[in-house]
Order: sequence, then structure tokens, then C-alpha cells
Amino acid sequence: MNIRTIALTCQFAGLISLFGCDATRSASDISYKPILISKIQSVDLEATTSATKNTSADAELASMYSERIDRGFRIPAVDTKRLNPEHVRQAVSYSTDEPPGTVIVDQGARFLYYVLPGGRAMRYAVGVGPASRSFHGTATIAHKRAWPRWTPTANMIKRNPEHYGRFRNGVEGGPNNPMGARALYIHKDGQDTYYRIHGTNAPSSIGKAVSAGCIRLLAHDIIDLHDRVRPGARVVVR
Repeated sequence: MNIRTIALTCQFAGLISLFGCDATRSASDISYKPILISKIQSVDLEATTSATKNTSADAELASMYSERIDRGFRIPAVDTKRLNPEHVRQAVSYSTDEPPGTVIVDQGARFLYYVLPGGRAMRYAVGVGPASRSFHGTATIAHKRAWPRWTPTANMIKRNPEHYGRFRNGVEGGPNNPMGARALYIHKDGQDTYYRIHGTNAPSSIGKAVSAGCIRLLAHDIIDLHDRVRPGARVVVR
């Protein structure tokens, strides 16, 4: 045996030892490595996709409640990282006999629903007043206003003259007006109830019973609702 033959024989023997020196082992016995790599790649892809979706959802939410200029007035951004997820404006499944276009206020749950077709509704978180000063029943949205002027009622001034008395002559529309960016005026049997669905310059009041009796929404939400509601729409307050 010459030197070249000996070298080739050693190389062949080395290959045999690399595969375990088992002549009966098939290709399937060593195929687990590419399968394992494939599974790891799949998991990484799913994680990347999930992270991308979350980032996209966060960006969409931030855009929904971003700072904006509306009719010359600045509306500050809502800190969406501190916003209760249930308070985010969203379309939900909603079963009701009321026709699309109806506004339904659930004061106990602190939600307002704008009824959509197909068993759906746009849901908004609201702030409400104490039960003793709240409107209950069915009525009509008589008209709506952007950046409305506000004047406290005589009963409000009588109940809390120190707070409301200074506003007896009214407050022009704007960021310092407690009616906020929009207002929907509730009438019943052709008469003004003096209850309103309106914005607020106190976003921390959403989800609470702290108003004088009206229904409050975040500025961004009342603008959205205002754009949807038509004068003459039915409103149900529970």
C-alpha cells in the first residue's frame, strides 16, 4: 500500500467515525438539526410579527388622541399610556332594539353608545353627575354646537354660588370653557332640559360621577360623536 492509498483510507475512516461508525443509520436519523432550526426560525418570526402589530396599534392609538388644532383652539394630546384601555373609543358588539343613529347613555357603567347598523355601536367612556342631578329617560338631540358658549343655570348658581356665581354672565367658547370642544343639546317634548352631552377640559373626570349632571366626554371623543350625530336623533339616558 503506497502513501496515497493510506491517506485516502484514513480520510474514509474519519468520515465513518464522524457518523458514529454505524452502517445501519439512515439519513432520517440525523435530520433533526434542520427541523429544529426551522422551528426556531418560525417562533422568531411569530414574535417579530406580534411586536410589529403591537407597535402599529400603539401608533394608531396615539394618533387617535394626538394634539391637534381645532377651529383655532389647541386640544392637548391624551397620555394614552395612562388611559384606561376600556376608555378608548372603539366599535363594539351591541344588542339593542333602538335604530342606528340613536345615542344611549349608560350612566351606571359610564359609557355612551352611538348605535351603528349590524348589531354594533361606537362606545365612548363618559363622566356623569350624581344620580340626584342626572337626567333619565328618552329625549332628542335638538341641536349641536362647536366650542359652545356656556352659562350656568340659576339652580347651579344657587347650589354653589362661590363656584358658579362668577360665571353668571357666561363664558365664551374655548379651552377654558367647561363645555369643551362640542356640545349636544338635549330637549324633551320640545323643551330644553338644560342637560348636555359635551366635552370637558378636565379629562381625569372621565369614568367618574363628578359633573353637575351633564354627560362628559374626552375632547377627541366628543368631536367624533358630534360628527356622527344628526339633529333630531333619539337619546336614551339610563
